[in-house]
Amino acid sequence: MKDLSVSFCRMKFKNPVTCASGTFGSGIEYSEFVDLDGLGAITTKGVSVDAWEGNPTPRVAETPSGMMNAIGLQNPGADVFIKRDLAFLKKHDVPVIVNVCGHSTEEYVKAVKLLSEREEIALLEINVSCPNVKEGGIAFGTDPKSLFEITKAVKKVSKKPVIMKLSPNVTDIALMARSAEEGGADAISLINTFTAMKIDIYKKSFVLANRTGGLSGPAIHPIAVRMVYEASKAVSIPVIGMGGIACAADAIEMMMAGAVMVAVGMMNFHEPSLMTDIIKDIEAWMDETGTEKISDIIGCMH
Repeated sequence: MKDLSVSFCRMKFKNPVTCASGTFGSGIEYSEFVDLDGLGAITTKGVSVDAWEGNPTPRVAETPSGMMNAIGLQNPGADVFIKRDLAFLKKHDVPVIVNVCGHSTEEYVKAVKLLSEREEIALLEINVSCPNVKEGGIAFGTDPKSLFEITKAVKKVSKKPVIMKLSPNVTDIALMARSAEEGGADAISLINTFTAMKIDIYKKSFVLANRTGGLSGPAIHPIAVRMVYEASKAVSIPVIGMGGIACAADAIEMMMAGAVMVAVGMMNFHEPSLMTDIIKDIEAWMDETGTEKISDIIGCMH
């Protein structure tokens, strides 16, 4: 048996594969198709203190080799999440990473305080980079000073390791990575979706009610690899790499660029069992190439 385990934020994970927030719920629906206990971790959909309705519909559109979404981080709030989702996840032997969202520093801090008390949660991923939430996230995620301040604020109250999720909608991803590290982040994850737009040329209207949405899928993968490479070289904290991962080769490529763990996003909609297949195919690649430990390839291109 090959060693697929990785060390991330001083914790050992059985393998490096998790899901990208917002593409897997909390695993309840996917449990019919995926052995949740076989995943490296489960990363939940964004959780805010109070319930969010999200953006008006239509809010999803297909694009070549990808999709756009403008869900707006719709969620039922922390209380429902704790009673329903965490209660479900507690039954499974898999580390839980909870994605946290807010409109303001105060909302982020309140959510982090509440969630970091829960023993079922291993890590918190702070979503400061959602491109289709007009307040909070996009401002924090694209300004180095704001990112530093919000990181510092949540770290001050968190009892769990904090992962800051970075936006690709910036000119210098290395600068943003360093800002998160200097603010006290235990890790970073990237990339979130690209701000994009699609127009119906016959109706002469925007395809998404929000006008813009976040672009994800295989189309963005080469850019994501480049950004993970640049960010991981700029910091000493570990990285979760994501963006258009569609197969084991994509995941391996991301790890070679510097990611300790990888997250599968949009492609979960296309193939619900994809993460399980990727884990098996990584092990097959290790056999083929004589790689004993998957951790040996992390950042090998640096």
